[in-house]
Amino acid sequence: MATPTVDGAAHAPTASEYIRHHLGHLSTGHQNGPVDFSVINMDTVFWSIAMGIVGSLILWSAARKATAGVPGRFQAAVEMLFEMVDDQAKSIVHGDRSFIAPAALTVFVWVALMNCLDFLPVDMFSSAFAALGVEHLFPYHRVVPTADINGTIGISLGVLVLMIYYGIKIKGFGGWIHELLAAPFGIWMAPFNLLLNIIEYAAKMVSLGMRLFGNMFAGELLFLLIALLGASATAFGVVGHIIAGSIWAIFHILIVFLQAFIFMMLTLVYLGQAHEGH
Repeated sequence: MATPTVDGAAHAPTASEYIRHHLGHLSTGHQNGPVDFSVINMDTVFWSIAMGIVGSLILWSAARKATAGVPGRFQAAVEMLFEMVDDQAKSIVHGDRSFIAPAALTVFVWVALMNCLDFLPVDMFSSAFAALGVEHLFPYHRVVPTADINGTIGISLGVLVLMIYYGIKIKGFGGWIHELLAAPFGIWMAPFNLLLNIIEYAAKMVSLGMRLFGNMFAGELLFLLIALLGASATAFGVVGHIIAGSIWAIFHILIVFLQAFIFMMLTLVYLGQAHEGH
């Protein structure tokens, strides 16, 4: 973590200005209203793709270097992770897991890597852009994609697509439509059943994305508040910044991987439900 960078007391931002600046996105335009599909948060897209590539390279490297003999530490760690995810998939999904288990592993690694970006110093990129003289090109830059609701809802939309796909694949298109119309109160309540099932799909998707976003956004905001504590010109502020920052960083390690695990588990649960009837 780093304390706010200022060019003197006259130009020092207030606490609210500092937080608003760090919570801003490098976007293609100004967002009007809660839903605006014409605006793209380029920093979220960049870091999401970057962490996806890094995660794919990690898993590809582990698969390429896998040996039948005694595994090295890297291979053993990846194998332990894969076995953990595969065991969870076996207990939740009763059917073909040839795609679901690797997909769950990919989700866990991807979300964990995106969450881990929260450990970077809060002023790291703004200071780097200022040093390079390109701060006018990057007035805002948020690093953690999972602290952006657009990023988390985007991932959960992918899970929703898989839920619908497996519902149709396992039950057939006719069976899936029949379930939408007949469950849970019988075909004679078809309009009400359809409304309930649409709400259920939407609630699963929104809650999956909102849960991850809420936890990561709160963690990012707390890091900013701790950084502001270190900006005070008092011994208490500096010492408090070091102690609080260290404690929260250690505790945040658990949150980062726990949220990735929860997201992966809920993905498996929802895909498992898609394999079963009401």
